[in-house]
Amino acid sequence: MKNQIKIKDLGQMDYQSTWDYQKDYHQKVLMGKEPDTLLLVEHEPVYTLGKNANKNHLLQSAPKNTKVFNIERGGDITYHGPGQIVGYPILDLHHFKKSISWYMRSLENIIIEVLEVYGINAGVKDGLTGVWVGDEKIGAQGVRISRWVTMHGFALNVNTDLHYYDGIIPCGIFEYGVTSMEKILGEKQDISMVKQKIIMAFNGTFQSVETMGVN
Repeated sequence: MKNQIKIKDLGQMDYQSTWDYQKDYHQKVLMGKEPDTLLLVEHEPVYTLGKNANKNHLLQSAPKNTKVFNIERGGDITYHGPGQIVGYPILDLHHFKKSISWYMRSLENIIIEVLEVYGINAGVKDGLTGVWVGDEKIGAQGVRISRWVTMHGFALNVNTDLHYYDGIIPCGIFEYGVTSMEKILGEKQDISMVKQKIIMAFNGTFQSVETMGVN
């Protein structure tokens, strides 16, 4: 049988509330009380630091009114804010493939596929996570996997205010920049339409994997 993914669009939700919601939902999926689910959301401006992040990558120039969260995902520091689509897949990888590298590559490929629809040629860089357009990052990733159930996930810059990235060393990478769909295409994009493209690509990726059953 094929996997059925539940989609929950949380709209605009503050980071703390979403984080709490995500942790609670993760437990429900872990216990089999909820199906594999993709949460989609936009946050207020925040910086988040992964468990191994270098705190020096939050610069003195960062806006003082922007909240900072230390969270349990992998990766360094990143930014979330309006105009950016954040996806939190909460999936039991027993239903797919018990492979972290496969899962990370799948998330990258979903973003690459969505951008291709808009005529944006995106790809990956050797040794670095995320999705890139040339030497500028457009999609970030950071996940946590507990007992093979995922949380946290990916972020795609659609109409993101890129000035917030001036306050950090994004993902701890000094030599490359950050971009957005709006910057590349020269005009704001319809967020709801981009979300629909993400959902289509996500379903196409994860429903194509045959359920092997929990083991």
